[in-house]
Amino acid sequence: MSLWMVRAVSYGEREHDALEKHVVTIGWNEFSDLRPYKSREDIAREYAKLFPDSNKGKINNHVGQIWRFVHDIHKGDLVALPLKTQSAIVIGTIEGDYEYVELTPEIRHIHRVKWLKTIPRSSFDQNILFSFGAFMTVCKIEREGAEQKVKKLLQLKDTDLEKTSVSQEESPEEEIDIEEYSKDQIIKHIGTTFKGHNLARLVEAILKAQGYITIVSPPGPDGGIDILAAAGPLGFSSPKVCVQVKSSSNPVDVRVMRELQGVMNRVKADQGLLVSWGGFTTSAIQEARDSFFSLRLWDQGALIDEVFKYFDRFGDELKAELPLKRIWALVSEE
Repeated sequence: MSLWMVRAVSYGEREHDALEKHVVTIGWNEFSDLRPYKSREDIAREYAKLFPDSNKGKINNHVGQIWRFVHDIHKGDLVALPLKTQSAIVIGTIEGDYEYVELTPEIRHIHRVKWLKTIPRSSFDQNILFSFGAFMTVCKIEREGAEQKVKKLLQLKDTDLEKTSVSQEESPEEEIDIEEYSKDQIIKHIGTTFKGHNLARLVEAILKAQGYITIVSPPGPDGGIDILAAAGPLGFSSPKVCVQVKSSSNPVDVRVMRELQGVMNRVKADQGLLVSWGGFTTSAIQEARDSFFSLRLWDQGALIDEVFKYFDRFGDELKAELPLKRIWALVSEE
């Protein structure tokens, strides 16, 4: 059994469909059924015809990924789908061989998957996240102990998953998304440093940097309110925001979201902000769309994005707890 990463294309364009239809998929839909190609060379020749402006390095890289998706991923393998819409990774098991079927106009090359669990990125070891940060669409995760660590997060034993033999062909060198890797390191630090009620302090600092007057509930039972925030010099102006912060690594469901909406009505808040370090269930995300004008959800990824926006306005004490430095890096075009 192997552990694979298969992205829903560079920007997660097919993420929703992949989860809903229980598949992993790749791009390169210019190709028809890939099963008749009997060698990498056959695929490379067709690739050169379909993409005549591609250089040799790009052809070799992409052909290798296509070949592995078709021939090296087997039933019983674990597969990881890093999400773009959440700071989380979905883990599943492969349920069948490669198929060519037009599930949607954009999904044609597939493996069927049983999705098992959505896990916050902060729950993974840094060395596994390093591999999940590879730019490639298809990548075999070969770092030592990766499979066992993922199965531990899934609370699975070796006997729970079907074992299969796999190809031992050499995988290409990983090209890492440095921005994603650095973000994962920061998420790890925040998860360790700002546990429990301290996470509300960080959220309050962001709101203050945005210009709100705030009041934070003390540690302990809070009646569904962690932070109240409002505009104006005394905090009497709109928008008036009621904030609930959940520092657990478990995803928040619709029940918690509805409780916040009830508290918003009780305190006459205009808007609500629900922050969950462990992310949100699919049903919570879907229901939140109906409350777009009154409610926002922040998972750990959204929270980090806000930290980046307003870090320069944080107080010295908070900066000491969260020592960040902005850097510039050259981005490769390939």
